[in-house]
Amino acid sequence: MSLFPQDIISTAEAIIRDFTAAGLMLSTAESCTGGLIAGALTEISGSSAVVDRGFVTYTNTAKIELLGVQEETLLRFGAVSEETARQMVHGALFRSRAAIAVAVTGIAGPGGGSAGKPVGLVHLAAKSRAGALIHRKMLYGDIGRSEVRLATVRTALEMVHSLLAG
Repeated sequence: MSLFPQDIISTAEAIIRDFTAAGLMLSTAESCTGGLIAGALTEISGSSAVVDRGFVTYTNTAKIELLGVQEETLLRFGAVSEETARQMVHGALFRSRAAIAVAVTGIAGPGGGSAGKPVGLVHLAAKSRAGALIHRKMLYGDIGRSEVRLATVRTALEMVHSLLAG
């Protein structure tokens, strides 16, 4: 029995299989998911050959200290922004041995949203050392905290897998 739904497990299995075959590692930088992406990946046997490290950077201070997110970025755009997600993924990639990294920052709810940044807003970024970068702005809606977090895990895993596939 897994902690995660079968669709997440299936995607995580494919990532572990394909990254292992390619001899590559990955890293995660997570805010609103609190480590669930790394958790889904490490649910799979053999993941130690693929998952280099995960950064859980829930606070702005952690984003600055562990990932090198610029304080100016956080002040100007906020923690939940494309700019912050891009800096988070860059930090996760270049502060690890990973070939690909993924980063997420968002508002899972039920509180914390505003008119400009509603509950369910999540910015995701995936980046490879070769320079490829994917950003997605997701508006999951006010579907519940756990549901926003799991939807974010799904999207993040899909982004990692598609970046590996080229």
